[in-house]
Amino acid sequence: MIDLYFWPTSNNKKATIMLHEVGLPYRLQLVNFIKGENYRADFLALNPNAKTPTIVDHDGPGGKPLTVFESGAILMYLAEKTGKLMPRDAAARWAVIQWVFFQAASIGPMFGQHAHFFDYCPEEIPWAKDRYLNEVRRLYGVLDKRLAESRFLAGDDYTIADIMVWPWIQWSRQHQSPEEWRRVKAWHDTIGARPAVQAGFKVGTELQKPGAVPMTADQKRALFARRF
Repeated sequence: MIDLYFWPTSNNKKATIMLHEVGLPYRLQLVNFIKGENYRADFLALNPNAKTPTIVDHDGPGGKPLTVFESGAILMYLAEKTGKLMPRDAAARWAVIQWVFFQAASIGPMFGQHAHFFDYCPEEIPWAKDRYLNEVRRLYGVLDKRLAESRFLAGDDYTIADIMVWPWIQWSRQHQSPEEWRRVKAWHDTIGARPAVQAGFKVGTELQKPGAVPMTADQKRALFARRF
């Protein structure tokens, strides 16, 4: 059994989608970061970076419990554990890994900063908004160009690379037009039609709907301004 420490954000939806795709049973362990629950001592013992998703696989290598944090590492671990959604051929495998890191190093941070300055920042900072809007647009362009060359991000087959990126595509929130990025739209629709993607994405929507979340000043402090 896998314990998934979770709150319904884009990064967390990668883990639930993956678990549904590979058919592994799991238990949700809710960690409400808006209330600062990610700074509990018991959770920090699992993830010193105080982030979800985090998993504890009670049937890890050698039958021993294994804790894994960072969504990309979790998807790679689950792919290796099940032999699914990661090719065995070395060249194809590295094609997947590079797009996994592309999401973790570029899409996640840049889209996240865009959301911060457009949705949550209490001040109007035009420089920051312009900076991150331009970067979001550039990254949509990278995806669109890639998807002109192949059906999925890492090639002809659906892999964890696609799961990494898919939950982050939020057209209106990111001020992007699906009519402009038609290849991204077609790819996004294709993946969104998968039953496992629909089931995994639905997890936790009763707790928090996708998109910007209304927060009080205290909640924003818990999320953005925690001091040690």
